[in-house]
Amino acid sequence: MLKTRSVLTIILACLTLYSCDFFTKELPSEPVARVNDSYLFKEDLVNLIQPNTSPEDSLLIVSNYINRWATQQLLIDQARINLPESQLATYDQLVQDYKEDLYTKGYKNAVVAKQLDSTIAPSVYQQYYEKNSESFRLKERLLKLRYVNLPISSNATEEVAKNLRDFDTHAKAALEAKAFQFKGYYLNDSTWVRQDALLTEIPLISDKSNAEKLKKSNFVRLQDSIGVYLIQVQDALEKGDDAPLEYVRPTIQQIILNKRKLDLIKKLEADITKDAIKNNDFEIYQ
Repeated sequence: MLKTRSVLTIILACLTLYSCDFFTKELPSEPVARVNDSYLFKEDLVNLIQPNTSPEDSLLIVSNYINRWATQQLLIDQARINLPESQLATYDQLVQDYKEDLYTKGYKNAVVAKQLDSTIAPSVYQQYYEKNSESFRLKERLLKLRYVNLPISSNATEEVAKNLRDFDTHAKAALEAKAFQFKGYYLNDSTWVRQDALLTEIPLISDKSNAEKLKKSNFVRLQDSIGVYLIQVQDALEKGDDAPLEYVRPTIQQIILNKRKLDLIKKLEADITKDAIKNNDFEIYQ
């Protein structure tokens, strides 16, 4: 214990002497701890202590790290002694496989990040959509709508209902001016939304009879004990209908980019092998 505290005291003395510059300089390969044939060096402690850490806290951080390191090394050594050779060989192979996988994936990702063309022309989206239309059948109802949720005590219900139905420039401005009075609202009727996604905003549509009212061009008024829901449906698509291109565009984008990534990786693998053969870096012995 005396020896360990002595080493820690030296480290902290260096901290005091050099401040944060201590950690930016190249340190000599001086060990601070040993477990059997494994050594922990000062370089291994470089990033442990942040600037302005007190000597007391620094001592605690370093001490805890050394103790954890020692415990880990002791467990590893005992594993090497007590586990069957076949099991150790399996673990070593897993470690090697994982290391190689990290290297190869890291390099492939770096090449893809540098060479991938992420620009997709509108015509490419359209062509993919038309060619794979059977894959884009709706599994749920979609709606284009606008709605306002008003307190049940509101005296502006009829005015809001009229503006929500008309929704010309004047009506839209009037709704936005009163938005602070609404409990909730949604006016972006150019975007498709899933009917199920509206349940948290309009819980009354969980009732089948209310949901059936959400038809194309319908104006719907629903009410419960705490509020009034005014809903103008612009358009509706049923389960099994063709999904709109704008709705599945993000999915198509991901599919196209993934295919481009795979193509780049295949080309990389083919080229690197071809070049290695050409340069006599890769040979197969008969």
